Amino acid sequence: MNKVNLLFLALLFINVSIAQNVGIGTNTPSESAILETSSTTQGFLPPRLTISQRDAITNPATGLIIFCIDCDELDVFNGVIWKSMSGTAACVSSSPPFVKICDQIWMSNNLDVSKYRNGDVIPQVTDPAVWASLTIGAWCWYNNDSATYAAIYGKLYNSYAVNDSRGLAPLGWHIPSFTEWRTLEPCLGGVSIAGGKMKESGTAHWSIPNTNATNSSGFKALPGGFRSPNGQFNVLGFNGYYWSSTNFLSNLVWFRYFSYNDEIYNESYDYMSYGLSVRCLKD
Repeated sequence: MNKVNLLFLALLFINVSIAQNVGIGTNTPSESAILETSSTTQGFLPPRLTISQRDAITNPATGLIIFCIDCDELDVFNGVIWKSMSGTAACVSSSPPFVKICDQIWMSNNLDVSKYRNGDVIPQVTDPAVWASLTIGAWCWYNNDSATYAAIYGKLYNSYAVNDSRGLAPLGWHIPSFTEWRTLEPCLGGVSIAGGKMKESGTAHWSIPNTNATNSSGFKALPGGFRSPNGQFNVLGFNGYYWSSTNFLSNLVWFRYFSYNDEIYNESYDYMSYGLSVRCLKD
C-alpha cells in the first residue's frame, strides 16, 4: 500500500480541525481537547508496563500515564513519584496471590508490607520495651528473625497499624471486618470444622497433629504465632492469629485464630498492642 492510500485511510478516522484539535472516531472534537476519541465498541489503551519497566523510564514527564500490569492499576507520574489514579502512591510490588472463597476474594499469603498505602513508612520495632509502650502502628518479624520466618509467615502487626487511616492494606484491598470473617463460617460447614478447611495441610509448618487440616478452601492459614504486649514471641507452629478491623471495646479488637490440635474456626479479642498476622480481603 502506497503512502497516498495510507494517508487517505488515516483521514477516514482522524479529523484535524483548524484549531489543531484531533478527533479519532469523531468529526467534531471538543475545542477544549487537543485529542478526543469516541467509540461505543472500543476503548483507549495506554502502554502496559511491569513495575520494573515503569521504574526504568528515564526522566518521565509530569502527567505521563501507563497501566501497571503488576499492580493492576493506572499510574501517573506527578513530577516526583508515580501515583495511582486514585491519588495514592503507586504500588511497588506485584499483586498478591489470592483465592476466591464463598464469593469473597482473599489474599492467600500473610501480609508483608512495610509502608502504608500512602507511602509512609510503618516503623519496624524490635526492642521489647519499645513494643510494649507503643500507641502507633508497628510491625516485626517473628523473633525479629527475617531470614528464618519472613518468606513463610510475613510480618506481625499491632492493631494500631491495622486501623491506621493511611491504610495498611494495598490499594484495592482492605482488612476484613469481624462480620466479613464470619461470612466464611456457613459456607465452610460451620465454626466447628471450617478451621480445618482453612489451615495449610501437613506438618511442614504446623505442629503435629494439625487436626483435619485439608486447606480445601485455599486460604492456607499458617501458624505464625504472636507477639505479646510485653514484646515476647509465642506459639509459632501451634497457632495462627489474624486481626479483624473491628473493635470489641476501645482498646480491644476482634481476631480469628487456628490451632494445631483442632479444626475449629476460633474467634476472640485482645489488646491492640498484640502483634498478629494479617490477611486482606478484596474491595
